[in-house]
Amino acid sequence: MKPSEATQGTQGKAGETPPAVSVCLVVIKNRSDFLACNKGRYRGVKGFVLQGRDRQDGTDDIRIGYTCSKKVGNAVARNRAKRRLREVARLSLPTMGRAGWDYVLIGKREVTATRDFQVMLADMRYALKKVHE
Repeated sequence: MKPSEATQGTQGKAGETPPAVSVCLVVIKNRSDFLACNKGRYRGVKGFVLQGRDRQDGTDDIRIGYTCSKKVGNAVARNRAKRRLREVARLSLPTMGRAGWDYVLIGKREVTATRDFQVMLADMRYALKKVHE
C-alpha cells in the first residue's frame, strides 16, 4: 500500500510542531509507584485530585499516572474522564511540572467528564502551584 498523497513529504520538515504523543511525559503503570505518590503531597480541586511527589532519584523525566474508579461511572464515563485528564496533563505538565516528579490525577464522579475544559486547565495550574509549595 502507498501512503496517501496528503501525508507524503510531511515527515521530518524543520519547524513543524511535534505530534501530541511525543511529549516528554512517562506514564506510571506500577501499583507501587501509585502508592508512593499517594504518600506525597496532594491537592483536591473541583474537577480532580492531583497527587505529586519528588522522586529524588536523579532522573529528569516527568511521570504521570491516571486513575478513575468505578465511582466515576460506567466504562464510557471513566474513559472520557481519563481522556480529559490526559489532555490536561499533556498541556500543563511540560511547562509547569518539575523534572524528577511523579504526578497522579484522580477523576471525580460526574465532574471530571463534564467540567468545562478551560476551567480544568485553570484547576491544574492552581493544583500544581499548591503541590509545589
